[in-house]
Amino acid sequence: MYNIATGEFAFTNWVLWVDLGLAIALIAVSLYFVFYLFKRRVARYTAIGLYAGILLAWFFGLSVTFYILLITTTVLMTIFGVINSQELRPMIVNTLANSRSNPFSRKLNANKIYDRELVYEKVFTAVKYLSEHRIGALMTFERNVPMDDIAKSGTILEAPITPELLITIFYPGTRLHDGAVIIRRDQIYAAAVYYTPTTKALTGKYGSRHRAAIGISEITDSVTVVVSEETGRISLAVGGDLIHIQGIDQFRRVFDEYAGPKDIND
Repeated sequence: MYNIATGEFAFTNWVLWVDLGLAIALIAVSLYFVFYLFKRRVARYTAIGLYAGILLAWFFGLSVTFYILLITTTVLMTIFGVINSQELRPMIVNTLANSRSNPFSRKLNANKIYDRELVYEKVFTAVKYLSEHRIGALMTFERNVPMDDIAKSGTILEAPITPELLITIFYPGTRLHDGAVIIRRDQIYAAAVYYTPTTKALTGKYGSRHRAAIGISEITDSVTVVVSEETGRISLAVGGDLIHIQGIDQFRRVFDEYAGPKDIND
């Protein structure tokens, strides 16, 4: 470090170089969160100034100034961290989950924070439209049993859920309309996925979509929504059974009963 008395640099100990490297790395990581937490420009520049002061105090050997700035910055970061904890937690989880090289990304993604009610509302909007316009659809909601291997038969999308996208996927003539959509939490994970239909005898007339929905519900704990192309009728396949729904209002109640938080591994 720089010696004020002699006017010379005194990096004679390799430990000092390691110390400096770690300090710079920690400051860089901290600044990443500072830019996220501090929305206002003045607060952001103040935080950056404190970090710069810590680094300069360490560099010139001003131990008293160094510790004062360090304590001040730590206290401020703790306060702002507590205040913004609700925003910070999803940001950290999602950042780690989106890292392809992270071996724990699959587990972190499973615990990602999202607005379940908002997702359901988007699904209800799409299902209502599909039912009213008699557009056939097959939507499977993944729960505790991963469906990665099954999804390989289709096209991986990992796209945000929107009513418009769901309606477009199932619209006749589009490239992905034939097959099922797998929904993983707040994403359309895959589309045009094919299921092995059930082989058990069914009472009544059922098409390929209904048999496929029952088939996937026999081998996973998923919940599958079926919209009939002929009648627009909505059905729910769960645990090898098919539940017939009378209207969108009943669909909301029944869907929430089978696919709600109590059945999903949070």
